[in-house]
Amino acid sequence: MEPAFQHLHTYFLFPFSIDKQAVAQDHSAIWAKHVHWINGLEEWFASKPNEPGKPLIEALGRWQRQPYRRFDIDGPAYQDMVFFHPFVRRVFFDSADCWRGSADLDALVHVYQIPLEAHQLFFEAEDSKDRSARLLITDLRLFMFANGIGILSIGVETHDISTAQGLWINEMMRKIYPSSRRQLREGRMPRRLALTISTPEGGRTLVEETFDQAVMIGFQPPMARTIQALLHFADYSQQEYEPVLDERMVVYSYAAIDPATVPADFIGSEDYRILLSRLLYVDRIGKGYRYDPTFVASEMYRQVYKRWADQGTFYGFTSYSNITATLGLFDCDEHQLREGFLIHRMFTTRYFLMAIITLFYRATLLDFAERTALVSRLLYQDQQIGKITTGNIRLANELRADFLHFSNYWYFDELANKDEENEHFLMQVREYHIESMNRDIEEEIDKLNQSLHTHYQFRNTESINRLAMLSLILGAGAVVTGFFGMNFGGFFESVLFKAEQHRGVHWAAVAFVTTFAAATLGFGSYVVTSNWPDYRESLLPRWWLNRKDKGLRSLRRS
Repeated sequence: MEPAFQHLHTYFLFPFSIDKQAVAQDHSAIWAKHVHWINGLEEWFASKPNEPGKPLIEALGRWQRQPYRRFDIDGPAYQDMVFFHPFVRRVFFDSADCWRGSADLDALVHVYQIPLEAHQLFFEAEDSKDRSARLLITDLRLFMFANGIGILSIGVETHDISTAQGLWINEMMRKIYPSSRRQLREGRMPRRLALTISTPEGGRTLVEETFDQAVMIGFQPPMARTIQALLHFADYSQQEYEPVLDERMVVYSYAAIDPATVPADFIGSEDYRILLSRLLYVDRIGKGYRYDPTFVASEMYRQVYKRWADQGTFYGFTSYSNITATLGLFDCDEHQLREGFLIHRMFTTRYFLMAIITLFYRATLLDFAERTALVSRLLYQDQQIGKITTGNIRLANELRADFLHFSNYWYFDELANKDEENEHFLMQVREYHIESMNRDIEEEIDKLNQSLHTHYQFRNTESINRLAMLSLILGAGAVVTGFFGMNFGGFFESVLFKAEQHRGVHWAAVAFVTTFAAATLGFGSYVVTSNWPDYRESLLPRWWLNRKDKGLRSLRRS
C-alpha cells in the first residue's frame, strides 16, 4: 500500500525587495506626508491597484494590518512570543499598544492579512500532462519590513491525499515563472496558475496565468499574475519590486503520514527515509532516491533534525525548503491530543515565525549584495572620468548606514530560549549561508567605505594645499599693502606718496600693487570655482542639497 498524507499544510513563501526610492518617487504625494517610509504603507496599499489585482480586491478586499492585540496567556501573542528572547519580541513582532490597542507607530515590521473568513479562496495549478490540484487557501499574510524587504505567505491545506499528489502540490505550486519553454512542454512547470473563489452562483476565476507571453521586464523575470495580484499595491511593470530568489517560492511544509497506510515498522524503514528525502528536496514521487543514495545520505545527515526521530517526527532544512514530517496524530509526552496536535501547532506558530526571520535575513543579505554591486559600478564609472560625484558618495554612505542598522538592530545569533528552537534556527542559518554572507558583505562594504575614506582624505589634502597656497599669496599681498600703509617719512614719503616729485616711481608702485591685488583675487576665485564640488556642501544650505539629490537614488532604475 502506498503511504498517504493524513494532513498536508504548506506555506509558500515569496520574498521580494521593494525599490523604496522608486516607490517614493512614483507616489510622492503619499510619502510627502511621512517621515518614515514604513508608515506610508497603509496609504500605498489603499491606492489604485495594478491591473491583475483589481478583481481580487473587488472580491476579497485589500491588505489590512493585523498587529498582535491580545497578550493574555490564552492569546496568540503570548503563545508566539514567549519562546523568543525579549529583544527578539521587540524587533520582529508587530504589536499593538498594550494600553490603547493602537498599532505601534515605531514598529519596523508590519504584518498584514487579507481576511478569508467570508470567502473560500482556492489556489489552482495544472501542467501539460493533465495533472492538477485545487487547494483551499487558509491563510494570506504579508510581512513588510522597514528596509523594503517583504515576504508574501500563501497558506494552503488539505487532508487525506496520496503522497504522489502531495509531493506534486509542493513541487509545482511553488513555481512563479518558467525558466524555459521546455519546462512548460515537459510538465515541469504549471501551464496554468489561478486564484478562484467560490460563490453561491458557482466558481469564479479572479486571476489566471498561463505564461503564453513570458517576457522579461528589464532584468526581471515574467512574474506570475497570481503573485502580482496579491501584491496589488505595487507595479511590477515599473520595477517597483523584484523577486529576491529564483523561479521558486520557498516551501514551508507540514506532512502527517496516515499510520493506517504504512506498516508498523515504517518509522525506521528505508521507505520512510526515501519519502522524507522526496519531501525535503521538493521532488515528486518515484522509486528509490531521486539522487545518488550515498550523496543523499550525507546531505540528509546534515540537513535533518532527529531529536524526535524515535516518534517518527523529523524536521528538515535546505536553502529552498523547510519541512516537518510526522506519523499520524498522537499524544506527545504530557501534551494531550485533545488540546490540539503539538507538532502542527508548533509548525504554525514559533517555527513559522523562525522561518520568516531566517528568510528575511537571507533576502536582506541578497539585497545588500545587489546594492553593493550597483554602488560599486557607479563609483567605478565615476573613477573612469576622474571625478566621484556627491550623489554616488551619498549612496555609498546610505548603503553602509543601512547595513550597520541591519547588523545592530535586526541580526541576532540566537532567537529563542530553548535548545530545540535554537538548533532549528542554527540549521536554517547554516543552509541559508547567512553567517558567511553577512561576513562577506560586511567586508565588502568596509572596503568600499575605506576606499571612499581614502578618496575623502585625498580631496581634503588637496583642498588644504590649495588653501595654504592661497593663504601664502594673500599673505604676501597683505605684507605689500601693509608696507605701503606704513607711516614712514622723509625720502620714502617723498618718492612713493608725492607724485609731483617722483611721478614715475609713484605710478609704477601703484600699478604694481593694483596688479598684484587683482591677480591674487582672480587666482583665488579661479581656484574656488574650478574646485567648487569640494566647497559646495560647506557653503550651500542642506535643504538645497537634499532637493538636488531627490529622484537620483534608485539604483535599479539608474
